[in-house]
Amino acid sequence: MKLFFLNLFIVFLGQGCAQNTKQSEEINTAFPDSLKIKKTDAEWRKILPQEVFDVTRKAGTECAGTDKFKNNKEKGIYHCYCCDLELFSSEHKFNSGTGWPSYFQVYDKRNIHIEIDSSIGMIREEVSCSRCDAHLGHVFNDGPEPTGLRYCINSVALKFKKKDS
Repeated sequence: MKLFFLNLFIVFLGQGCAQNTKQSEEINTAFPDSLKIKKTDAEWRKILPQEVFDVTRKAGTECAGTDKFKNNKEKGIYHCYCCDLELFSSEHKFNSGTGWPSYFQVYDKRNIHIEIDSSIGMIREEVSCSRCDAHLGHVFNDGPEPTGLRYCINSVALKFKKKDS
């Protein structure tokens, strides 16, 4: 009986991953190599604060609950900290209760790249910046309508630019 439930769980998990993978295929569009920003770790280390470097260049994660944008209610666009590419709109931000900024939609599908991440023994989809390859966070299929997605993003990977009135 335990084996039956284990197999059922594996099938369920596989279906969730398949749904996410389909989303990845829809989102991943080529960002021209001629517009990509490529730097060595040494170059990034010189221009980024340590915590930003650890998260964006080494796929780290900031501590839950340290979201620097938690109380930000202003209208604007969240940009990549490393290269200033537009990533998320404040109009698509929601409180997921996870301790990280969450968005149900990206600003422009061409500006992010999604790939499978199995680094901690579970299958997730990693979100990165298409222009500079900065690690941003992960996307899950448990978000609100209309997309059903939750982009769980490290706040240190973002800069906020207020919308002009």
